[in-house]
Amino acid sequence: MLNFKNIHNKYKAIVIGGSAGSFQPITEILANIPESFPLPIFLCLHRLKHVRNGFVEALSIKSIKPVTEPCDKESIKRGAVYLAPANYHMCIELGNSISLSTEEMVNNSRPAIDITLDTAAFAYRDKLIGILLSGANKDGAFGMKRIKERGGLTIVQDPNDSSIRTMPEAAINATEIDLSISSNDIIKFLKELDKIYNVKHEKI
Repeated sequence: MLNFKNIHNKYKAIVIGGSAGSFQPITEILANIPESFPLPIFLCLHRLKHVRNGFVEALSIKSIKPVTEPCDKESIKRGAVYLAPANYHMCIELGNSISLSTEEMVNNSRPAIDITLDTAAFAYRDKLIGILLSGANKDGAFGMKRIKERGGLTIVQDPNDSSIRTMPEAAINATEIDLSISSNDIIKFLKELDKIYNVKHEKI
């Protein structure tokens, strides 16, 4: 039974990373997040770097909220869902904006999950929730460690619930993860978080 007693309404953003095997859980998450969900969500998912079209559309089929690829220096909006574009690192900046970069690959990836998680951790510190899903390499483990070091909440998809367990296991080995839960429980967590914000009518 998932314990919600420590969930509160101080968080300002959610960042989600995933690779091989993460498409199904991320589409289920997007299909079940309430339209009222107030926090911006940053998605950094490994994808084919030369295929520009189709991924946003595929995620959007079931998503309750619009999924967009941000432009460089785009301002972050309340409740929006942002997907790192193909072949660009997505960085979360101080001052409530997103920047894009074509710097060298990290963990053989661009976008690299570690970069998005690390920059989000710097921008939001203890106001960030980091979620890492199924994947076949260790990208994201360092980023989750940085989120933990800066006081954020860390969640990984339970390796036993993951199609490929390498990525969540790497994060578990890198730092003390707060919750290792199934994708269904991640959805329950986000729905409960939505209730807390809506009941308390707190401004994000």
